[in-house]
Amino acid sequence: MTDGFMIGLVTAGSTLIFLLGVPIFLVIGLWVVGTSLIIDFTLANIGVTLFQGLSFFGLLALPLFILTGDLINAAGIAKRLSDFAYSLLGWMRGGLGMATLGACGLFAAISGSNAGTTATIGSIMQPEMVKNGYDERFSAATAASGGTVGIIIPPSIIFIVYGFMMNLSISDLFIAGMIPGAMMVLGMMIACHLVARRHGWGTLLPFKVGSSARLARRAYLGFATIGVVLYGIYSGMFSPTEAAAITVGFTLIAGLAITREIRVTALPSIMLRSGQIAGMLAPLIAISVVMQQLLSVLGAGQILEDLLLGLGSYYAVLGACMIMILLAGMILESLPVTIILAPILAPIAQSVGVDPIHFAVIFLVGAAIGFVTPPFGLNLYVASSITGIPYLRLVKYIIPYFIALLACWIAISLWPQLSLALIGQG
Repeated sequence: MTDGFMIGLVTAGSTLIFLLGVPIFLVIGLWVVGTSLIIDFTLANIGVTLFQGLSFFGLLALPLFILTGDLINAAGIAKRLSDFAYSLLGWMRGGLGMATLGACGLFAAISGSNAGTTATIGSIMQPEMVKNGYDERFSAATAASGGTVGIIIPPSIIFIVYGFMMNLSISDLFIAGMIPGAMMVLGMMIACHLVARRHGWGTLLPFKVGSSARLARRAYLGFATIGVVLYGIYSGMFSPTEAAAITVGFTLIAGLAITREIRVTALPSIMLRSGQIAGMLAPLIAISVVMQQLLSVLGAGQILEDLLLGLGSYYAVLGACMIMILLAGMILESLPVTIILAPILAPIAQSVGVDPIHFAVIFLVGAAIGFVTPPFGLNLYVASSITGIPYLRLVKYIIPYFIALLACWIAISLWPQLSLALIGQG
């Protein structure tokens, strides 16, 4: 039997055990080990690459931003942001779900993490949505979908990785992600409103200017945290990793001394929770990097390049790139997707006239959609872990949000001005 046939069997076996409920880390690990044995690739490489895959400086911000999210949650800041969002949107059917998505957008401007956004806002808002009459699975899917903007609305770790790899301005990438991120939130809000109206979910909250103003004042620490992160990064005062550390310190002081909702005795449990989430993500990132290395050895990159260059026209190449990004996002985390495909697809897209900054936004929005697209769907795993609802029971309820995100993605790809206007290139 040929190596290709054997690799196909390993892939089919890995897919089967995934469907049986085996954790995705073990599924990818099985494929990596099996493929390495088939092509006589040394297994010692796996351990080395697992370590090196996590040795990227920018990833230091990951556990810090996750800790920021848990501190904001424990300090009551995230709840105040959510209450403010609900006060603005509660008068519409599906208002609490829409507020959940709005809170995800606000939190994304602090955490820079899709998983952190899903975990923090989901843990606050999903129980509230259930109490308000929403289906528990739809509520969890809402939090998972809202988390997709965690890597689009700045600051974003993955934008930093992409900019470093492709030699693009990080500041320009951050600014370019603002309008697309806002579009994604708005698109998901519309989807939430339509679904909630169809099922009659949620109760209506009369809009009161005074109440919204009062809740905005109560949420000032959240707005201040967003301001610290964005101003510090854009002004060059500190790097995103330093911003994460400063934000941890800021939110810790706010929770201990201002809101006084964090007790010193609770800090170990808060840090343990953050460590559990980081510990779930880190192995997935590491094993995905090993998978990327094997795909490179198998010549997947050259195959993609030859295929795309044969298409010729602008829209054909761009459309094919988007399909490949979406398919890759279905089985890999955004960091390996970027490492694998960005160096291949970006030069090809640029050769047919796609602006590099515009393509970066297209690429990463597509990778973000992968967070709620099975079989990988990292945000679905996070939502499942915080709610206790099995992963496969959430998939049906993600469809309206997937359609909304897909529509936004297509619009972003067709109108470069949505990405380039704020940096003066639109």
